[in-house]
Amino acid sequence: MTSTLSATPSGTFQLGGDLPVTRLGYGAMQITGEGVWGEPRDRAEAVAVLRRAVELGVTFFDTADSYGPDVSEQIIREALHPYADDVVIATKAGLTRTGPGEWVPVGRPAYLKQQVELSLRKLGVDRIDLIQLHRIDPEVPIADQVGAFKELQEQGKVRHIGLSEVDVDQLREAQQTAEIVSVQNLFNLADRSAEALLDHATAEGVAFIPWFPLATGGLVKDGGPLEALAKEHDATPSQLALAWLLKRSPVVLPIPGTSSVAHLEDNIGAAAIDLTEAEFEALTNAV
Repeated sequence: MTSTLSATPSGTFQLGGDLPVTRLGYGAMQITGEGVWGEPRDRAEAVAVLRRAVELGVTFFDTADSYGPDVSEQIIREALHPYADDVVIATKAGLTRTGPGEWVPVGRPAYLKQQVELSLRKLGVDRIDLIQLHRIDPEVPIADQVGAFKELQEQGKVRHIGLSEVDVDQLREAQQTAEIVSVQNLFNLADRSAEALLDHATAEGVAFIPWFPLATGGLVKDGGPLEALAKEHDATPSQLALAWLLKRSPVVLPIPGTSSVAHLEDNIGAAAIDLTEAEFEALTNAV
């Protein structure tokens, strides 16, 4: 590992072929209250985390209107506005909140358009870099949901469009309506249920944003492969889990989230870990 802490060694990816981001990003779900509801326990620390992330070379920040709701987007604006030229803010619409830990998909076009308009105001921008459909509403045709974002894109209010928690067939269906530059699914070293989507995204050059990237399952047990490799790299198991994701495919953009500056800095340390092919295979085959 290098002595200088930075996200930059993780490399870059061009969202949509024209929007560069540092691959190791930051997920802003945790800068809210318990159950992703209300204010964070320490708002000043949340602001400090975001500002420190920029200092460490993070350029890709992923949030959603439903985080709080609204709270995460508002804290991002407080911490980072006016945004540096290389900072890219991705947000989402399509989930409503009925209480802590409760999430309800709503994909009516009028609702999605309203939420994007509100996100523009909350984030303090004229155009959202990447708007993602947070969940597909089974009661509304995919073409109508993606079409709402496409209309806003044509109006100059949205730059790129992405999806969250989809399969390959749903991605293909959405691509009939608009260009999809990213997909965001649960994926980590211990849970690879979205591997078919990742392979498809890799082949098409579509960004794959794994949420919950730090889960390591039983690999952290004493004597396990993660523990042994962590010692060899003078690293933490979480850092290796992120390094494995970065090695897995060049389209992967991990977005570990935290409300602690110390934890943020630990995560950023993963950018400098270069797993060998043998180490990568050992971790891959350990599950």
